[in-house]
Amino acid sequence: MSPVEILERVDSSTARPTAEQMRQACLEAEKAGKKEKESYAFEQLEGNWRLCFITGTKKTQKNAGPVMGAGRYLPKLASISLSYTPREKPQENSGETFAAGTITNDIKFAGIHLSVSGPAKFLSPQNIMTFDFTRMAVRVYGVQLFDSFIRKGEASEVSFYQRKVGQQAFFSYFLVRETVIAARGRGGGLAVWGRSPS
Repeated sequence: MSPVEILERVDSSTARPTAEQMRQACLEAEKAGKKEKESYAFEQLEGNWRLCFITGTKKTQKNAGPVMGAGRYLPKLASISLSYTPREKPQENSGETFAAGTITNDIKFAGIHLSVSGPAKFLSPQNIMTFDFTRMAVRVYGVQLFDSFIRKGEASEVSFYQRKVGQQAFFSYFLVRETVIAARGRGGGLAVWGRSPS
């Protein structure tokens, strides 16, 4: 079975690969991606993706040791999803070639719904998605408790597209397919998402 075929089973309810198989498939797919230099487009990332598997950052891997192991699947009891939507590229920007968008990260557990969102930009052919979470919304059993900018978010949103990649958080995507995407984060961790229903 190829690394891509293994990663495509990340959200399988039956023949799900082991954590070690997933980690190894990520490393092999990442290596192949660098060699083949496949370029992706923002449009391929649009939509909703459920976070299924993580290895943690290099720091957490070192600190967690056997606890983190090869990585771990996220329990389906707690839903963590990521979504990208396009937006118009602002006139004032860093001069890099990119597609502009919005990122939203939703965490749902029991009756609690936490959502953080903000601007994003996808640089191709590097396959790098930079982002900044500038807003947060909190709902408990459908009741809105909070919805506003966070961490000087309003100012950060204004200057986001003028900043270079080295100044921003990012995911470096090494696999983008119809049902699965995989990336390495700035901190060195690996993550795999499965396509969620719209």
